[in-house]
Amino acid sequence: MILNTIFEVFVNNILTKPEFFVGILVLIGYLLLGKTIHEAFAGFVKATVGYMILNVGAGGLVTTFRPILAGLDGRFKLNAAVIDPYFGLNAVNKALENIGLSTSWTMIALLIGFILNILLVLGRKFTKCRTLFITGHIMVQQATTATWIIFLAFPQYRNMTGAILVGVFVGVYWAVATNMTVKATQRLTENAGFVIGHQQMVAVWATDKLAGKIGDPKKTLDDIKLPSWLSIFHDNIVATGTLMLFFFGTIMIILGEDYMRTLDKTFVATLAFPTYIVSKALSFAVYLAVLMTGVRMFVAELTESFQGISNKMLPGVLPAVDCAAVYGFGSPNAVLFGFIFGALGQFIAIAGLLIFKSPILIITGFVPVFFDNATIAVFAEKRGGARAAAILPFISGILQVLGGLVAVALFKLQGFGGWHGNIDMSTVWVIQGFMINKFHLVGYVLAIVGMLIIPWIQYAKAKSPEYYFDNEPYEPEMEEETVQA
Repeated sequence: MILNTIFEVFVNNILTKPEFFVGILVLIGYLLLGKTIHEAFAGFVKATVGYMILNVGAGGLVTTFRPILAGLDGRFKLNAAVIDPYFGLNAVNKALENIGLSTSWTMIALLIGFILNILLVLGRKFTKCRTLFITGHIMVQQATTATWIIFLAFPQYRNMTGAILVGVFVGVYWAVATNMTVKATQRLTENAGFVIGHQQMVAVWATDKLAGKIGDPKKTLDDIKLPSWLSIFHDNIVATGTLMLFFFGTIMIILGEDYMRTLDKTFVATLAFPTYIVSKALSFAVYLAVLMTGVRMFVAELTESFQGISNKMLPGVLPAVDCAAVYGFGSPNAVLFGFIFGALGQFIAIAGLLIFKSPILIITGFVPVFFDNATIAVFAEKRGGARAAAILPFISGILQVLGGLVAVALFKLQGFGGWHGNIDMSTVWVIQGFMINKFHLVGYVLAIVGMLIIPWIQYAKAKSPEYYFDNEPYEPEMEEETVQA
């Protein structure tokens, strides 16, 4: 009885509060590093507050643009979905609430998944996994999404059994997908000692394999002279504001002033329509800036504190961190190229949906169109030069839209307003989700077993398996002879 009470308190006050969960991880990590109590407490506060700031930004994004999405549905009978992780997170949360479930199962699943990732790493001689996923906000997003996918497929397991199924799924995915990025990340960063732990991990692996076949690494982006005015898009705020002003501004003009006034109570009579459009569109940049401030706060603390967990408990293991960590290692133009060509791919795909009168309209979200495609471009440019840095983000943009469309329909998220849209979530997760929905437990088992086989294939293909677990320094001339860890 006492243990049950303690567990309920833990679930209700920690597991359902991801900001405290992340803060506690930081606290433990700093204590293991040997830092003082007050230093560990400071890390806990910064990580927790950072996550809370992230929640403010994410909430602002959703509430700001909900009237616009409602307008599309109400006026044109379009089920509009924004392909953005925070819109997607809100969508699956609303879907869970719609069937009478809380996010407590998600937090339990997240904990199970994190522990499983640790166990897979501890048993790396048998599992061949050597990476630990620590990007906290992505863990929450993916665990929540997996909860909805599995609870949808298994209505009979909308309980602790289902939470265990979710935890095993995400834990294996985190361990395996991050492991797939080791060679590519070590090559790009020249052994910076981390890997990618985000929502384009399989895409990074695929980019590393394909880029060299598409382009020439000697013909780099630095050789291309870009118009000077394009340099403004190096700034995330400018890029975000411009994109949203164009996209959402166009939608609001189509909906019309009168209709927007009936939808949005903040659109007061004294406010002119052009001013309203600019204000609404640019508020996206505001909330994204708030969100990113929070991300930087808690990711910095989490990454540093993880050294304590890694050194004391998991020596030699590589932390998997936010994809933005690689932006400083590629060409300065790669991030911009990825954004431009990824956006172009998305816009062409969306135009196709309109032309063919798709019953579900996909709306561009900034996080996938920028972060996914910028990351792909950085890795692509390293292996295939300027040509690969343009082509692969373009293909990614198309897949983000089309895969997002399939995901919204497959996972019955019409009317909830969003899907994650990140490239892995719109490809790998859609395929796995289809298997689970179609074949139920058989599909689930096949998905898990299929993922666990991948590190063994990586190990078997290593030219020098003795270096697989040793974090051997990356040397270009040994690139084909060793697999770095």
